[in-house]
Amino acid sequence: MKYAIIGTGAVGGYYGGRLAQAGNDVHFLLHSDYEYVCEHGFQVDSCDGSFHLDAPNVYRSTSEMPQADVVIVALKTTRNHVLTELLPPLLHPETLVLLIQNGIGPEPLLQQQFPNLYLAAGLAFICSAKTEPGRVNHQCYGSINIGNYSCKNRLIVDHLIQDFTQAGIKAASIEYHEARWKKAVWNMPFNGMTVVMNAQTDQLLANPSTMQLIRRQMMEVIGAAQALGVKGLDASFADRMIEMTLSMTPYSPSMKLDYDFNRPMEIDYLYTHAIAEAHRVGYAMPSLEMLEAQLRFLQEKNSLRG
Repeated sequence: MKYAIIGTGAVGGYYGGRLAQAGNDVHFLLHSDYEYVCEHGFQVDSCDGSFHLDAPNVYRSTSEMPQADVVIVALKTTRNHVLTELLPPLLHPETLVLLIQNGIGPEPLLQQQFPNLYLAAGLAFICSAKTEPGRVNHQCYGSINIGNYSCKNRLIVDHLIQDFTQAGIKAASIEYHEARWKKAVWNMPFNGMTVVMNAQTDQLLANPSTMQLIRRQMMEVIGAAQALGVKGLDASFADRMIEMTLSMTPYSPSMKLDYDFNRPMEIDYLYTHAIAEAHRVGYAMPSLEMLEAQLRFLQEKNSLRG
């Protein structure tokens, strides 16, 4: 299959790079580091084995790119408004668009704009950062769950998972809502808490008070998912997420980096949409609603600071 990568950063650069290294036909949309990658190639420093793409297929505009069988979107959700312009040149009638993005609800909103589009959610469990132009630092993990949202041709999703697997990426297909809410169990506590506490993941879990709060927030997410009828989530999943995080390299999630560099934070998709979905079925998430309010305050303060 032919792949297009929109958002060649810490996540899109890693997964697209792995697919290209494995011999797949991959085409990358670049912006600020286009000239650098044209001249020097693309480097992935990885805990699972580093590699270099000497001459990747790179472009400044999707209008210059070929149509793709799979478009991997790894933009922040704060940039989703540009997809109405970026996607059309890449699409044929059976193109699958995989949204490797955080939060609850990006697929339904994009489906409204592209009613016939094949969509799937990509929920990545990965610690990765783009450290400089043309270079990604993959620290640990890297698996991805694929939740089919509206793809009518199941063979495309199966082929995608096969390509990921052959590229050395642990990939699995799970029910769409389960995929999104499982990722939210980690994302909602740790993204916001690292911002408001100005701490990395290891510091939050080293303190008994914040560790207890993190688990309470995880249980609020699990409770909301259960209230919405999502299967496969219970208290044991929160315990596994905490154990996994304790074994990780100290990590600053994407929202912490966005705040530190005065970029818009993904509050809407990571918090507002999930809290609204829970309220729709009569479930409250008090700790996370407070966290959302704190993040709104800090974002406004950041924007005034300029």
